[in-house]
Amino acid sequence: MSAPRAERILLLRAGTRVALPLRARSLLWSVLLLMALLVAAAATLSLGKLGIPLAELPAALLEPPRGAAGFTLGTLRGPRLVVALGVGAALGISGALFQTVTRNPLGSPDVIGLGAGAGAGVALTGVAWPGVIPTPVGALLGATLAITVVYLATGRGFSSPTRIIIAGIGVAAMASAVTQYVVTITLRDEAAQLAGYLAGSINASSWGSAGLILLVLAVTWPAAAALTPRLNLMELGDSLAQSLGGRTRSTRTLAIIIAVIAAAGAVTVSGPIAFIALTAPQIARRLVRSPGVSLGLSALIGALIMVLADLIAQQAGWAKGLPVGVITAGVGGIYLGYLLLREWRKGLL
Repeated sequence: MSAPRAERILLLRAGTRVALPLRARSLLWSVLLLMALLVAAAATLSLGKLGIPLAELPAALLEPPRGAAGFTLGTLRGPRLVVALGVGAALGISGALFQTVTRNPLGSPDVIGLGAGAGAGVALTGVAWPGVIPTPVGALLGATLAITVVYLATGRGFSSPTRIIIAGIGVAAMASAVTQYVVTITLRDEAAQLAGYLAGSINASSWGSAGLILLVLAVTWPAAAALTPRLNLMELGDSLAQSLGGRTRSTRTLAIIIAVIAAAGAVTVSGPIAFIALTAPQIARRLVRSPGVSLGLSALIGALIMVLADLIAQQAGWAKGLPVGVITAGVGGIYLGYLLLREWRKGLL
């Protein structure tokens, strides 16, 4: 049997003291994903009756036009595209962190009840008790409470993947029950608005939403990147990582805090978008064929999935008007079934 080929590492130097290692395969896929994102973004802005012609798009981006093209770029599709990019990247980062610290491919904000908890927080603060607590704070509080209950319910923190999934299913069910209760007791119109939010939609995105998700990324992406070397050590197991100075307990806590903030930021501007946090890190790992955390690739893949799903929601006749979360849930459900079957065959479930 031949030994696996060592992955080529490139060093990006800044002066004599700073050297950033880059995996050649990761760099290649990053470039390809950026190109795919560029194509998907151009299609989002140019397709359809209200789209800006592709030949005029570069000039329109440099100097925003007036009239119908200006409305499309500045109000209708521009903020929606930025929100799709930001939400997908934030969910990709959050999923990569969760799957690394739990050492479980099924670990994600969707599976362990974080999205459902954030949705319940929005339901309580936005509909049941409007004006008491701002809605974004309600989403963050709901997500934090959900992950805290999962942590306590496992009895071992986040060291047992099976317990995390079981506790997460229970927490998600309880959070969904709270949301359904709020929907039931509120007026019909308010409940309809809430139902649209809980399906995961970016149809009414504004530049305020775009600014919020970009701010969340500006905080969480660098923080997660700084934590990556310690997260890679944890891939060796807690005992060995601890002996090598990995500080596993504090690393796991910091990673979960960053993941919760990223996921809560995404949920705040778009509602719970299903399965992106689960699938993006999985695809990234298969592309680079590396056991370490692929933070940047996970963010790019998450952004690409989100933009493509929104493009389908805007342009495909059968999907027009659907919340983007319905489309990601349809595709992601198939992928989750594949993962569950694979884990069952390995005897891990």
